[in-house]
Amino acid sequence: MSTREVRTLYVDKGEDGVRLDRWFKRRWPQLNHIQIQKLTRSGQIRVDGARVKPDTRLTAGSQVRVPPLPDAPAPGERKQGLDPRDVAYAKSLVIYEDEEVLALNKPSGLAVQGGTKTTKHVDRLLSAWGEGLERPRLVHRLDRDTSGVLVLGKTPGAAAKLAGAFARRRTLKIYWALVAGMPKPGEGVLELPLAKRGVGDREMVVPADPKDPDAETAETEFVTLSHAGRKVAWMALWPHTGRTHQLRAHMLAMGHPILGDPKYHNEPSLELSGGLKLQLHARRLELPHPSRGTLILEAPLSPEMKSGFERFGFAEDEAEPEPFEKRRR
Repeated sequence: MSTREVRTLYVDKGEDGVRLDRWFKRRWPQLNHIQIQKLTRSGQIRVDGARVKPDTRLTAGSQVRVPPLPDAPAPGERKQGLDPRDVAYAKSLVIYEDEEVLALNKPSGLAVQGGTKTTKHVDRLLSAWGEGLERPRLVHRLDRDTSGVLVLGKTPGAAAKLAGAFARRRTLKIYWALVAGMPKPGEGVLELPLAKRGVGDREMVVPADPKDPDAETAETEFVTLSHAGRKVAWMALWPHTGRTHQLRAHMLAMGHPILGDPKYHNEPSLELSGGLKLQLHARRLELPHPSRGTLILEAPLSPEMKSGFERFGFAEDEAEPEPFEKRRR
């Protein structure tokens, strides 16, 4: 399609509620935010004949005036695409897929998004499904070393609804963790505000006074599923809020840090962890499907978690699929 002429395009029903700048970026990835800003400010981009801002939310069926756009970079200047091995690897992570939703079993050690020193990450692997409108969209995050269910939207509209379910706490997120010691009580809810702090040469999330301006409310529901003597407990954790490192910080605050955690630990957990990677796995996720019913997604244990289970004698079939159901009755 030529970019040298003025066109009128219609907003697809799957794109209802998407921001104008993101709508453009999905069709013309070569555009940057400054270029889109200039085109909207000068009135060259219009929606239903009216001037708009880059963050304007689009409505299905609206007409978007698309002016002549800068050319895409020459093929040699494009970012290098995925090689066939990366595509095969990305597809091997799929645990569920339909026309609107994609769910992956994210491995431990694979970051969700890239950074200055991170070149292999989930966001890059999504190119296996295509670019622009074909590319699945992230709607939530998992820590690099946490394995398990990661859900994505395959259309802009589906992504917006899935992200909304997380924002409005309409999800049931069940994590499995192996922790040091035996928490008492064995089940309950921990409400403890958290704040980011510089600790030594790194940033950590620590308990904070509710009046602290940096404090964010954080709430974790927990149930003990099994235990290996009094040394290690297998816990089901349900974060009602989604703060950075919430489960790791909350379990440390309880005095029962997650095994294999290089950042949030104490002396007993370090001794018990010997050689183990982070023992935290996003086991199960329940949330509304963008267009029908309820999605129930479950991720098999990672090799890292299996190592912990084998060391302490746990078997995954000991656990009920929904360990919080009894607490809801």
